[in-house]
Amino acid sequence: MTTSTISVRGIEKSYKDLHVLRGVDLDVQRGTVFALLGSNGAGKTTLVKILSTLLEADAGSASVAGLDVAAQAAEVREAISLTGQFAAVDERLTGRENLVLIARLRHLRGPGAVADELLARFSLTEASGRKVATYSGGMRRRLDIAMSLIGDPAVIFLDEPTTGLDPEARQEVWETVRQLVGKGTTVLLTTQYLEEAEQLADRIAILHRGRIIVDGTLAELKQLLPAATVEYVEKQPSLEQVFFALTGEHADDAVDAAQERK
Repeated sequence: MTTSTISVRGIEKSYKDLHVLRGVDLDVQRGTVFALLGSNGAGKTTLVKILSTLLEADAGSASVAGLDVAAQAAEVREAISLTGQFAAVDERLTGRENLVLIARLRHLRGPGAVADELLARFSLTEASGRKVATYSGGMRRRLDIAMSLIGDPAVIFLDEPTTGLDPEARQEVWETVRQLVGKGTTVLLTTQYLEEAEQLADRIAILHRGRIIVDGTLAELKQLLPAATVEYVEKQPSLEQVFFALTGEHADDAVDAAQERK
C-alpha cells in the first residue's frame, strides 16, 4: 500500500508508432507541489490526461487520492481538478458569474457565497463585476484556478499554467500555487520553465523521451553534477544546467528551436 496521493507505476502510451510514455513511475505526497519537467513532446500532457481520466493508458497503473484512475474514473473526477495551458473562462460573463456557474454545476449550496469567498481569496473582489474579457492574463489565470478549487478537490493538475504569461502575471500564479499548498492541496505541475520548478516544487522529476530519468528535491538534483568550484565566489549549478546535462540537450539547441517556432 502507498501513502502517496498520486501513484504511477509503469504507465505506457503510444499513438500508433509514436511511443510517448515508456513506463513512467512516480509518487506525489499529500500537500506538496510535484513539478514534472520536460521539453515539448516529452509526454507531460499525455500523463496528466491519463491521471485525470481523459485518456486511457496502454499499460501500467495509476491512482489519485487512493482511487484507481482506470477502474474508478468517475470517483477520480470528483476528487480532482484540471487547469490546462489556457484559461477555461467565459469572457462574456463576469468573474463572479463564472464562479457561480461552476458552483451550480457542482450542485453546491450557496453558490454566491462560494464565489465571494474565492474572489476574496484570489484578490479578485474589486474586479468581480467586470466581464472577464477585460481581465489581464494573470487575473484570468487566477480566476481559472479559483474555478478549479470549487468543490475542494484533493488534487489539482496544473498543465503549464503560466504559458504565455508575462513575468508579473507569472509571479501572481506562483503566489496562488503557494497558497493552495499552504491549505493542504496536492499539486502536480507540468512546466517547461525551469525557474518555475525551482520556485514552487518540493520535488522535481524530469520526463525525457517517455521516461522519468531523475526524480528528487532541487538539492538532490544539483548534487548529480560535479561539486561547485570555488574561485572568488561559489557557484552552484542551476536547475537549467541539471536539466540539459541529464537530457543530453544543450541550451543553445533549445534557444534555436524556440526561434524556429516563432
